[in-house]
Amino acid sequence: MIFWMKTEEMALGELLERLRSVTQCIDEIMQLDSSPLRAADITTDLKKQFAFLSGGRGDNGSPVIVFPEFPAFSEITDREFHNVLSYLTSVPSLSSTDVGFILVIDRRQDRWAAVKGTLLRIAGSFPGNLQLVLVLRPTTLLQRTLSDILFKFNKDDFKMKVPVIMLSSLTELHSYIDRSQLTQELGGMQEYCHEKWISHRTAIEGFALMVKRTAQVLQSFGTELAETELPNEIQATTILLSTHTNKRDKMKDDLLVALGQGSRLLESINEPIMHNPDHNMNQDELENLATVQRLLSQLDETERAFDEFWLRHQTKLQQCLQLRHFEHNYREVRALLDQTSEKLTSFSEVGISPAHADHIFTELTTFEERVCEVLDRALALSREGDELIQNSHYDEDSIQPKCCELRALSESTSSSLRAKKDHLLKAIELHHRLDRTSKWVDDGIYLLASQPVDKCQSHEGAEVALQELERYLDNAGCSQLTDLSSIWTEYEGVLNHQLREQVEKVYQKQTSMQEMFDKRTVSLKKLAAKQLRPVQPVAPRPEAFIKSPLNSPAHRVQQEINSSDSDNSCGKGQQQNEDNNSRHASLSEEEENLAVLRRHVMNELLETERVYVEELLCVLQGYASEMDNPGMSHLIPPSLNNKKEVLFGNMPEIYHFHKRTFLRELEQYTDCPELVGRCFLQRMTDLQIYEKYCHNKPRSESLWRQCSDCAFFHECQKKLEHKLGLDSYLLKPVQRITKYQLLLKEMLKYSRGREGADDLQEALTSIVGILKAVNDSMHLIAITGYEGNLSELGKLLMQGSFSVWTEHKKGHAKVKDLARFKPMQRHIFLHEKALLFCKKREENGEGYEKAPSYSFKQSLSMSAVGITENAKGDNKKFEIWCNSREEVYIVQAPTADMKTTWVNEIRKVLTTQLEACREASQQRAPDPVIQAPPVHSVTVCLSPFKTSQKTLKKGEEKKAELPGLDASSSSSPKLSGTDGAVTSPTSDRAAVAKKRFTLQGFSNLKAQKEPSASNDRSFTLPMTIFSSAGSPTSPDHKSKRQSDPTPFGYKGWNKPTLSLDASGENDGYSSAEEPLNSDPEDENTKKLCAGKYTVLVDYEKGGAEELSVRSGDSVELVKEGDDGQWFVRNLNSSSEGWIAAANLLTLIEKSKSCQSLTSSEGSGSGNLSTSSSCSETYTNFSDVKPPALQ
Repeated sequence: MIFWMKTEEMALGELLERLRSVTQCIDEIMQLDSSPLRAADITTDLKKQFAFLSGGRGDNGSPVIVFPEFPAFSEITDREFHNVLSYLTSVPSLSSTDVGFILVIDRRQDRWAAVKGTLLRIAGSFPGNLQLVLVLRPTTLLQRTLSDILFKFNKDDFKMKVPVIMLSSLTELHSYIDRSQLTQELGGMQEYCHEKWISHRTAIEGFALMVKRTAQVLQSFGTELAETELPNEIQATTILLSTHTNKRDKMKDDLLVALGQGSRLLESINEPIMHNPDHNMNQDELENLATVQRLLSQLDETERAFDEFWLRHQTKLQQCLQLRHFEHNYREVRALLDQTSEKLTSFSEVGISPAHADHIFTELTTFEERVCEVLDRALALSREGDELIQNSHYDEDSIQPKCCELRALSESTSSSLRAKKDHLLKAIELHHRLDRTSKWVDDGIYLLASQPVDKCQSHEGAEVALQELERYLDNAGCSQLTDLSSIWTEYEGVLNHQLREQVEKVYQKQTSMQEMFDKRTVSLKKLAAKQLRPVQPVAPRPEAFIKSPLNSPAHRVQQEINSSDSDNSCGKGQQQNEDNNSRHASLSEEEENLAVLRRHVMNELLETERVYVEELLCVLQGYASEMDNPGMSHLIPPSLNNKKEVLFGNMPEIYHFHKRTFLRELEQYTDCPELVGRCFLQRMTDLQIYEKYCHNKPRSESLWRQCSDCAFFHECQKKLEHKLGLDSYLLKPVQRITKYQLLLKEMLKYSRGREGADDLQEALTSIVGILKAVNDSMHLIAITGYEGNLSELGKLLMQGSFSVWTEHKKGHAKVKDLARFKPMQRHIFLHEKALLFCKKREENGEGYEKAPSYSFKQSLSMSAVGITENAKGDNKKFEIWCNSREEVYIVQAPTADMKTTWVNEIRKVLTTQLEACREASQQRAPDPVIQAPPVHSVTVCLSPFKTSQKTLKKGEEKKAELPGLDASSSSSPKLSGTDGAVTSPTSDRAAVAKKRFTLQGFSNLKAQKEPSASNDRSFTLPMTIFSSAGSPTSPDHKSKRQSDPTPFGYKGWNKPTLSLDASGENDGYSSAEEPLNSDPEDENTKKLCAGKYTVLVDYEKGGAEELSVRSGDSVELVKEGDDGQWFVRNLNSSSEGWIAAANLLTLIEKSKSCQSLTSSEGSGSGNLSTSSSCSETYTNFSDVKPPALQ
C-alpha cells in the first residue's frame, strides 16, 4: 500500500514537471513576454499590407521588412502603424532580431512628400533595431530631382542612427540585397502570398495556445485525480471510475484534436515542397516549420506523460473496485458457509427406518448440491483473491487473511458433509440389510405355511418340499445375518440404542425361522426315505346306466374305450392336468405382470399429478400473488404492471380444476387403473382450458423475455429456492397435457382386452385431438391480413404447407398462369366452411417470436369447391376447383400419405354438406308441376358421389311423342350405379346438360321402369347448373335462379309419380374404387356437333356479335368458332350470332353423336356413357338445380 502511494506520487510529480516545461517552452516560442499581440487580434491591420515580412534576409541574416507602394499610407493611424510593426518585429527569432532589420521602402510611383512622411514615421516609432533603410525614390524626373535636393537638406530631420540610402533603380537595390531574398515586385525571385502568410501565422499561434491550454487542463486534472480518496462501496467506486474514465476520454479527445490540427498545419507549411520538390523555403517559412514541429513534439511528450499517470491511476481504481467486490462476496460466502454448517448439523445420521433413512439421504444429496455450489463459490473467491495478490494489488495485507479463512471453512464444511454422508450411507446399508433379512424371514415362514401336508406324505411330495426348503436356504445369500458380533463391529459408528434393538429383534426372528426350517427338514427327510408303492386311483363303476341323451351306441362305445384305457391313461391325465395348471399359472402370471404394470402407470399418473398441482400452487403463491404484494412493488418494472393475466394466463383456472376436481377423481381409480379412461372422457371438456393457456403462451413468453432479468423474479426465485426460473414453470401446463397422452398410451398398452380399453382408446384419441387443436390454433392466430372473422369459418380441421399451381379461364379458353411452372408456396387452412390460402413468412427472434406468420392471400367457400383426387398422374397432387373449373388450384403435398389425408378430410366436409342438404330435401315434399307419363315411381338418388345413368331415347322430352314410341326405341332401361360419375365443373355446360340424369356433385334422379305391354320406358328429370350465393358464377355464364319452394330448387316434380328414395341402391357414399369424373385433359375431348339444341340457361350477350337466348329456346348450330363458341341461329326468333357452347344442349330427337356421348341408336340399351377416368372428383352440391321440363 505504501509502495503504491509513493509510486503514484512520483508519477504525479513527473506529469506536473513535464506540463510546466511544455508551458514555458510555448511562451518562449511565441515570445509572449516581448509582444502580447496575436495575428488574430490585428488581422484587419495586417491585411492592409502597408508593411510585411517577405521572409528575405540580408547578407548578415537581418530580416527584411518591405514597405510596398501604398498611396493611402498617410491615412494609416499611429496605432495601426505601431501594432503592425510591433507584431512584424516579434515574428523572427531572437537571434535574427538582435542583428537588426533592413527596411525596403518602395516609393517609385509616389512623391517626395510620401517618402518624407514614411521616413519620419519610421524614425519616430519603429520598435526594433534598424541596420539599414533602403528607399526607392520616385522615378519621375521632377520628383527624383526634388528628392535628391530635399533629402540632403532634411537629412538631419529623420534622426536615424542607421544610414538611409536613396536608390534610383532596382538594380541598385540588388547590390544591397540578393535577388533571391526579394519578392518579385522588387525584381526578386521570392513567391510571396500575404493572405497565406497571415493564415499560417494565425494557425501557428492558435495551435500554440491550444497546446498550452491542453497542458494546463491536464495539469489540473492530474492534481484532481491524485487527491481523490478511494470510496468504500462498490457503487461509489464504480461511479468514480466511470467519472474519471469519461474525463480522461475527453482529455484524450482534446489531445487528438490538437495533434490533428498540428499535423494539418505542418502539411500546409510543407505544401510548396510537396508540389515542387525543388522549392526553397525562405527563412520565415523554415522558422514556422520548426515552431510547429516543436509544438507537436511537446504535445507528444505531454500525452505520454499523461498516459503513464492515467494507467497507474486507473489500475488503482480498478483494483479498488475489485477489492470492494471481493469484500462483498466474502461477506456473502461467509454467511452461506455458516448457514450450511448449521443446516448440516441438523441432519440425522441414522434414521428410524429404511424409508426414513432414504428420505434423509435424498434430502442430504439435494442439500449437497447446494453445499457444493457454496464451496465452489468459496474456493473460486479464494482463487480470485490469490490472483489479486499475484497482480500486485495495493491492499494485499487485507486480502491474504480472507483467502486463508475461506479455504479453512470450505475444507471443514466439506469434511463434515463427507462424514455425514458416509455415516448415513452406512446406516442405510444396515437398514436395507435388516429389511432384506426381515423379508427373507417372512418369505421363509410363508413357504413353510404354504407347503400342503397331504402332498408331503408321499415320497415325491416330500422330495419336492425338501428341495424347496434347501433351495430357499441356498439362495439366502446376503439376506441372512451372520453373527451379532460382526454387525456390532461393522456398523459401530452408526449404531444407536434404537437401531441396536432393531438388529437384535431381526436376528432373533431369523433364529426362530431357522429352527422351524430345521424341524421341517428333519421331518421331510424321514418321509422321503420311505419307499412306498404308488397308489393307482380307480374310478368306481356305476351300478346302472342312467338313461340320458348321451347313452347313444357311439357314446357307449366311447365309454367302454375310456374305461378300458383308464388305467393306462391315468399317468397321462395327471400330466395333462399339470400342463394345464402350468398354462393357467403362466397366464395368471402374465396377467399379474400386466396388472403390476398398470398399477405402476397409475402410480406415476397420480404422483406426477400431485407434483403438478403443487408446482402450480407454488408458482401462483410465489410469483402471481407476490405481484400484488405492496412490499414487492418497488421491484416490479413498469412494463410488468397490470400484466399478471398476460404472464400467467388462465393458470389459476387450471390449478383449481386439477386440485378440486381432476386429482380427486383420478384417485378414485387407484384400484382399477384400466378404467381411468372414463375419468378423462368425463372431463375432456374441462381439459380444453389448456387451449386458452396455449393461445396466451406467445404473449406470456414475449413479456417474460422483456422482464426476465428484473429483480422481482430473482427475489421470488430466491425465496422459493428454485433452481429454474419462472419460464420453466410456465411451461409446465404445456408439458402436462402432453404427458397425459403418453400415460394413456402406456395404460392402453397394458390393458388390451380388458374392461375399459375402449374408453382408454377414446380418451387417448380425444387428448390427441386437443393437442392437434392447440397446435392448429397456434397457427391460426398467426394469420394476418384476413379482414373477416375466422370464427365464422367453422372449426379448423387441418392445416399444412403445399406447392400450388393455378389455372383459370379467360373468356372461353383455359389459361395457365406463369406461376404454373413455378409453384407458389402456400400454407392452406381447411375449415368447415372455407379454404384459406396463406403465404408463410419466417420471423426472427426467440422462442414463440420465431414462429412463422401467415399472410392471407385467398379464400374459397367450401360450398363452391370440388376436388379431383389424382392430378397429372402424380400421386402427391390433387385439384381444388370452383366455378365449373374456371378456377383450378393444383395442390402438391409433401407426401402421398399427406395428400390422401387431405383429400379424405375434404371429402368428409363435402359429404357432411351433402347429408345436411339431403336431410333438408327429405323433409320437404316436391311441388307438382307437370304430369309425367304413367310410371310406377321415379326415384331421386341423393348419393353424393355416385350417379345413376339411365336409358335416354329420342323424343323422351316431348310429351306429345311419349306414347308413340316404336318398339325399336323401347329397350329395357338400366340404372348403372357402379358406372356413374360425378360431373366435373370443367366440362362444358352443354356436355353437362347431356348427362341430364346426373345431379352435379351429389345426386341424380333415378327413373323407375314403367310396365307396359308394348315397351319399357324411363322418365328422366333434366338437371342444369346454377350458382348459389356462396359459389360465384362465371362472368361469361350467369345463370338466373328462379325462386321456387321445391327442395334445392328442383322444379317439375310430380308427386304421384316421383318420390325421394333415401334407401335406394345408389344412396350413400361412393368408394374410392368407383369410376368418377375425368381429369380436365379427358374432358377437353368432349365437343358439340352441328345440329339442333335446346338452351338450358339464359345468356345475355357480352358483345355486338353475340346472341342473347333464353332458357328453353331451340337453336341450330351452324359452325364452330376458334375460341370455343358456335355461330348459332335461334329457331324461335330467327336471330343469329355467336354463343358459348356451354349454354347449349342438343335436342334429343335431332341430336348427333359426339365424342363425349355414346349414342344409343345402334345398341340395345340406351345408356349414356360418361367419362371413364378413375380419378376421384368431388364437387359441391350447391351448384345444382333442375331446369323446367321441355
